[in-house]
Amino acid sequence: MYFAPLLAQDAAATMDVSATLTQNILTTNNVWMMLSTALVFIMHLGFAGVEAGFGQAKNTVNILFKNTITPILGILTYAVAGFYLMYPGFETPGWFGFDASGWSMFWFSPGDADVTADYADAGYTYWTDFLFQAMFAATAATIVSGAIAERVKLWAYLVFTLFFVGIVYPIIGSWKWGGGALDAMGFYDFAGSTLVHSVGGWGALAGVILVGPRIGKYVNGKTVDKPGASVPLAVIGVFLLWLGWFGFNGGSVLSADPALVSFVLVTTCLAACAGGMGGFLAGYYVFKRLDLGMVLNGVLAGLVGITAGADVINPGSAVIVGFIAGILVVLSAVLLDRLKLDDVVGAVSVHLTCGVWGTLAVGIFSTNPEHSFITQLIGVLICGATAFISAFIIFYVLKVTVGIRVSEEHEKSGLDSHEHGIRGYTIVYDE
Repeated sequence: MYFAPLLAQDAAATMDVSATLTQNILTTNNVWMMLSTALVFIMHLGFAGVEAGFGQAKNTVNILFKNTITPILGILTYAVAGFYLMYPGFETPGWFGFDASGWSMFWFSPGDADVTADYADAGYTYWTDFLFQAMFAATAATIVSGAIAERVKLWAYLVFTLFFVGIVYPIIGSWKWGGGALDAMGFYDFAGSTLVHSVGGWGALAGVILVGPRIGKYVNGKTVDKPGASVPLAVIGVFLLWLGWFGFNGGSVLSADPALVSFVLVTTCLAACAGGMGGFLAGYYVFKRLDLGMVLNGVLAGLVGITAGADVINPGSAVIVGFIAGILVVLSAVLLDRLKLDDVVGAVSVHLTCGVWGTLAVGIFSTNPEHSFITQLIGVLICGATAFISAFIIFYVLKVTVGIRVSEEHEKSGLDSHEHGIRGYTIVYDE
């Protein structure tokens, strides 16, 4: 009887310690997730650098304008519709859903949002969840921007972004990350080789086909190089993307688990290095020169390739995945030129070709015996067909209504002067 108060005090103290520990775990995890969100956000600066660096000087402002407005439009669109399409709360695995209660809470009763350890097993809060996923969504449209640069109408691109990021991307994402039909099938895509990168790549391919090549790109069966405005800017852009990928893949652990996060960062970095080496060697073999562009795209190819399986592919296998991706990006670029498909920055080769390869690689190299090559292939085909057909329809409707290509005069003289009234590079001499 005399010990009862003491036992009650001990129980209360234990509960207090447990609550404090849980809160500390939530704080640690959430800080890492917010840092990862910031790293993914920095990737937009990387995309801008790569695209402006590889693009012609006369279109620099236009390119930077698109890369500035894309995350703005993408995040707003994801907040309006995408988040609730991507995570619809399927009662049974399906192909389409919408979380109407989540939408209502987000806009009309945000105080009801779960910011406790009960949300996501103390991995992060509701708001961190939204912002991290919104950054992913915006990157899908950015991929398209680089491929069709220098000849697409700005307004047509913005309308495409509204539909592709706001509807197409989140619906496809819901099939795996939202607990939909592909997830139930056993399809695996850790951080988005298919769900982000190849989806964006399929959109880019549809755009490249419908908008057509730049004037003078293919003449008498030969490919004419159009020198980029700034090689240093392109290099800076690639390194910013490489940095951002630590958040892209590392944040996809969805907690600050030290063992898994560190493992993912190692496989990610090794694949990037191997991809750069693959691009270097393949570029030298094909073009008989030390091609910096192919090394840069090789790095990005390796990063895209490992993204689907960064948590289930061992370091040695990650090197193989990255190296093959680096070779594939060169061969894909050559093939596209032979088909007269003009991709300014190599977005289709990097994100589509290597996104498909990386997703299939899970079925080859994964340490999880439940991952199947056939299942991965089925997932790639379903996502690819949906993304390409949807993007093609959006671009085609725009093409036959408002048009998607600028005039020949504007393209030849540059989009900066005609659409923006300023140039990206201006030298002024004081008298």
